[in-house]
Amino acid sequence: MTTHTIVALVENRPGVLNKIASKWRQRGFNIESLAVGHSEIPGVSRMTFTVDGTRTDVVQVTKQMDKVIEVVKVVDLTEHNMVHRELALAKLGAGPKERGSILEIVDIFRAKIVDVSAESIIVEVTGTEEKVDAFLEMVGPYGITELVRTGRIAMTRGPEAPMTIDKSKVEAHKFRAAGEGKAKIGTLI
Repeated sequence: MTTHTIVALVENRPGVLNKIASKWRQRGFNIESLAVGHSEIPGVSRMTFTVDGTRTDVVQVTKQMDKVIEVVKVVDLTEHNMVHRELALAKLGAGPKERGSILEIVDIFRAKIVDVSAESIIVEVTGTEEKVDAFLEMVGPYGITELVRTGRIAMTRGPEAPMTIDKSKVEAHKFRAAGEGKAKIGTLI
């Protein structure tokens, strides 16, 4: 099995995430990570998620995703030349005695301290999943009291742009989707 990085541009509407997640669930996949946020196109969000599976199975599910009315475009970036990163915030138990050692680790990993209190610090680390894992392993002995990770976000390197889409096509897609939604409602009545 391979870890696949799937990116989808979707209309920013309630219920879209549930529709897409159910496509993976129906095929027995576990979504390993999921990050959703606004894209460069107003009203369109970008979903980046990772799943473990065979290429054939992933192709089948992405075809099913593409049939969801609110999905504008979906691409498996796994075989593309891509940049991927993850962000993690880790709250560490750190009194004055431990801070010097933790600061050395933070410096080595080019992380940042984003909050300090009397007995803890919050560190932000960004990089590949492997870098984040290595950082967490190094600071683990100091006591990670709280942890949050974004999951992978990704885009292709250089001029390659499989996720680029003309804004006029998005408007046409929304218009078509609105019509298909009404047609489906009409068949249910």
